[in-house]
Amino acid sequence: MVCGGFICTKNSLCALNLLYVLVSLLLVGAAAWGKWFDLVSSIRVVAVVIGVGIFLFVVAFVGLCGALRHHQVLLFFYMIILFLVFVVQLVVSCACLALNKDQQNHLLEVGWNKSESTQKDVEKTLNCCGFSYVNYNASCAAMLGVWLAYRYRNIKDPRSNPGAFL
Repeated sequence: MVCGGFICTKNSLCALNLLYVLVSLLLVGAAAWGKWFDLVSSIRVVAVVIGVGIFLFVVAFVGLCGALRHHQVLLFFYMIILFLVFVVQLVVSCACLALNKDQQNHLLEVGWNKSESTQKDVEKTLNCCGFSYVNYNASCAAMLGVWLAYRYRNIKDPRSNPGAFL
């Protein structure tokens, strides 16, 4: 027998598609969990992640059915879909590599200014205020934490040596 024959290839393809199914369920579950615990307030982000998870689940199901039944048409469409996903990933990767630092910052700033709910989520999660500068007159959920950390950092520990400075 030749290593990598019919049974080995079939089992490998089934295992790969089962892994895809698990990843798709993880995507859908993580998006739902993030929305349920109010970690993400943007319904668009949750909808896109759930949509990608469902798309991956459908593709994995087509590949798994094609592998188990050795169905030529399903395997053909599975190959075409995977090839198109690969081309899209390659194009997006090349486009991302083509951007210089200034273009990346401009793109990030445009995205930052587009949605207030995303700004609040990022500020709360990363404990920061603003994109490139801090507006001290505006309210920010993370400002209290920054102020308390600054204050605590500059206070002497009463249990330490009284003659020692910070």
